[in-house]
Amino acid sequence: MLTNIDGNAPVTCSKSLLINATPAQVWAVLTAINQWPDWQSGIKQARLNGPLQAGSTFVWQTGGATIRSTLHTVEPYSQLGWTGKTMGLYAIHNWHLEAVGDQTQVAVEESMAGLLATVFKKTFNKTLANGMQHWLAQLKQACEQ
Repeated sequence: MLTNIDGNAPVTCSKSLLINATPAQVWAVLTAINQWPDWQSGIKQARLNGPLQAGSTFVWQTGGATIRSTLHTVEPYSQLGWTGKTMGLYAIHNWHLEAVGDQTQVAVEESMAGLLATVFKKTFNKTLANGMQHWLAQLKQACEQ
């Protein structure tokens, strides 16, 4: 079941993009967590601990931080979501895939709470928005190759 982002968190963002690939193709790239560093330049390492299912954990490095995440939603070709913790921050991150003809509308959303998110709200919101746009662009490139 999808865990909604925290609309009251100090840091929130949502973005979407149309990708010239089927939901199955986008899903295959997005859910191959161990391969994220192959196409996502901001991710240095990613390791899924166990099967791709709700409750499984993964550890990844981005922006100089190591993030410990737990999958909360795995609905093939439709929804993928996780929670993550690092340096006193708590994030909820969700992906939504929807077929539009032979293409896929990909939407991503995230909320971040915690002391650092509150103190650096303006900077974190800008960084998150830029990061999401970058992630979507690189996902599009990886899926359309």
